[in-house]
Amino acid sequence: MSTYLSHLTVLEHSASSYPDAPVFRVPRSDLSTGQVHDWSSITYSQFKDDVEFTARYWRHTLESDGVPEHSVIGLWLPGMAYQDVLHIYGLSRAGYVPQLFSIRLPNPDVVLELLKKAGSKALILDSQFQSSTASFPLPVHLAVKKRDMAPFEYDLPPIRSTNPDKAVFIFHTSGSTSGSPKLVPCNSGWLDAIVAKAKVTSTPISPCRQDVSVWMGSMCHIAQTFMLIGALQHGSCVIQPTKIGFSSEELIDMIHRCQLNRLNQFSTFLSIHLRNSRQNRKLLGYLQSLDQILISGLSLPREDEEWAHKNGLNMKNLFGSTECGAMLLSIGGKGRDAPLLRPIPGTYYGFLPIDADTQIESGHKTSAQMLELVILSSSGDCPDASLRGNDGHFHTGDLFQEIMPGSYAFRGRNDDWIKSENSLRCDTKAIEDNVRVTCGDLIEECIVVGTGRPSPALFVEPAPGVDHGKLKRDIIRKTRQFHSRRYLHEQITNPNLIVVVPSGSLPRTATKGNIRRKAVEEAYQAELDKIYASLQ
Repeated sequence: MSTYLSHLTVLEHSASSYPDAPVFRVPRSDLSTGQVHDWSSITYSQFKDDVEFTARYWRHTLESDGVPEHSVIGLWLPGMAYQDVLHIYGLSRAGYVPQLFSIRLPNPDVVLELLKKAGSKALILDSQFQSSTASFPLPVHLAVKKRDMAPFEYDLPPIRSTNPDKAVFIFHTSGSTSGSPKLVPCNSGWLDAIVAKAKVTSTPISPCRQDVSVWMGSMCHIAQTFMLIGALQHGSCVIQPTKIGFSSEELIDMIHRCQLNRLNQFSTFLSIHLRNSRQNRKLLGYLQSLDQILISGLSLPREDEEWAHKNGLNMKNLFGSTECGAMLLSIGGKGRDAPLLRPIPGTYYGFLPIDADTQIESGHKTSAQMLELVILSSSGDCPDASLRGNDGHFHTGDLFQEIMPGSYAFRGRNDDWIKSENSLRCDTKAIEDNVRVTCGDLIEECIVVGTGRPSPALFVEPAPGVDHGKLKRDIIRKTRQFHSRRYLHEQITNPNLIVVVPSGSLPRTATKGNIRRKAVEEAYQAELDKIYASLQ
């Protein structure tokens, strides 16, 4: 009978194989200046012991609440610290199913609805949410630090699963649909496929040294969960930065003092270092010394991509999603085919043609055939049945062109979703439809933009005779309830993020007269840059 690999089996094996190697480097900062004065090490054996200690604490606490083993337990955490990893892995080790909530979803009503949908029996949360959950009709516990946990003696359950359908995690889509994110249930069979893909993705470039990478995002999202599973399999080390958009000075410090040799970053944040490296030869030299710079999320701006290529940076692009983890990796290297994407070995994907009407409506005016990436049901990473199409496969909505046999270039999406600064998704059409419903008497037309930005912006063509300043305030007031239920990166709550333009002035398609989202972003880029700079 097959046994399925998981984050827990990976940790057990690696703690045995690399007990004294550092698995995490954690910053110790000066309280007054915030400057990192030291990066402390946590070994693989200590990590395993800490996970089991945390598991026994939560097992005792939840058993005292009458919560049975295998129950779903909500975790509402920043996901950016070692302690957060202990809560997530500890809950798993104790025999529960973590349901992971991002702190970018700040509305307790939406969180409670999702807890109920998943059948969660308790919630463990960061202290910032404690007061807003006092009336929740289920046990709520503070995510205490390990030093504040009492020790308990418990025989922990076995970590190996022989049932591919056994629930192991519940994530949430990074964008809202009909007022809230969707559940992304994950089972043992899916996680086994994730472990295999993560191993390929994180294979060391230099096998004679320990790989050292850096935290990519919150552990409550799939990207860092995936990358950590990959790092653990190779006995690698992961640095916890002071914040997700860490400075170029901190990057240099991590390379110098922690021997960082693989930089995993969302492209929006990497672009900051690339821009700084144009004026800072020392930074450029450090970037050139890295074994690999792996980017994910949005594509790099063309000028950044050209700068990286011209200066010999070892770039690799990873294409993924919450539902499937990493799916495609670029070829890499110095050739012209370096940026082209290929499926990770061991997967079963289809690139299926979309019809001509869909191609035109998506804004892709090209004679080349557009292909949608489809995760076939035979692929181990095909997500839960609740997320699949009527044909049994998972349709990503991501569009590609086949540039060479088996090698693809990303060409956007076949819907109205965009990706924000940290690669979380936003349904622009839902925002536009809400504005039309609530403010239909005040506007003629509107469009939402914000690819690669911290939050979306709304462009509005006003109805005749409407005062522009009052229009902005009215839109914020009338749409407030709608936005309160959405992730922070999906919200428009500041009137400065509403741009009023003359009637009929926004660029449109020649055939149906639809406003062209990408053309608006390009035409108003300078104005948008000023708006977002003023909000920082």
